[in-house]
Formats: sequence, C-alpha cells, structure tokens
Amino acid sequence: MRTVTVAVWLVTAGFGIYLLSLWLAGGGLRQQKTKVTRFPTALIFMHPALGVSSLGSWVAFVLTARGGYIWLSLGLLCLAALLGFAMFTRWIGGGRHARGAEQGFPVLAVILHGLSAVVTFILVLLAATTM
Repeated sequence: MRTVTVAVWLVTAGFGIYLLSLWLAGGGLRQQKTKVTRFPTALIFMHPALGVSSLGSWVAFVLTARGGYIWLSLGLLCLAALLGFAMFTRWIGGGRHARGAEQGFPVLAVILHGLSAVVTFILVLLAATTM
C-alpha cells in the first residue's frame, strides 16, 4: 500500500504542477498587483509546498518505517487539503465574469487533481490508523 500511495501522490502532484503552470503562464503572478486573480500568492505557493513536504515525510516513512513520519505526513497533508479546498471554492465561485488566470483551468484537470488528492488522503489516513 505504501508504494501505491506514492504513485497516487505523484499523479496528484502531476496534475497540480500542470494547473500551477497554467496559472503562471496565464499571468497569475502579474495579476496579483491588479487583484484580478482570486488566488492570493501565499495560497498558491503554500498549497504545493505543504503537499511536497507531506510527500517527503511519507517517503521518509516508507524508507525508515518510523511512525512519527506518517503522522507528520498526515498533518501536513491535512493543511494542504484545507488550502486546496479553499482554492477550489474560490475557483468555483469565480463565475463567468471572472478574469483571473485560474478561470482558464480545464475542468477535467481540476477534477482529476481533486479526486487523486482525496484518494491520497484516504490511503495515508488508512496507513496511519492501521499502524
């Protein structure tokens, strides 16, 4: 189950990197100055930073089998999930008149990123509670 979790996590990260690259290419950082985007810079960069940190903790758990790493991973993943949910609700609430770079996100990519993130969270939670 540990290896499957890493694989699903990498799929989640892949979709996240794709969405971040679309946001950056669409002028997301430039739009911060004019407040066109609904995504604050801290939110944009803390979500993936927490996700990558959580993945690093999970890999440390897989390599060492120390229980502390799995709980650290779960805690960081909870924070990343909360920020991801905040981004999702801001994206959904944009409406058809929104002009930010995030409005060009492909719906399928957002859905796949979210679904794979939920599967990742469930796998990590199961691993933590059965340890």
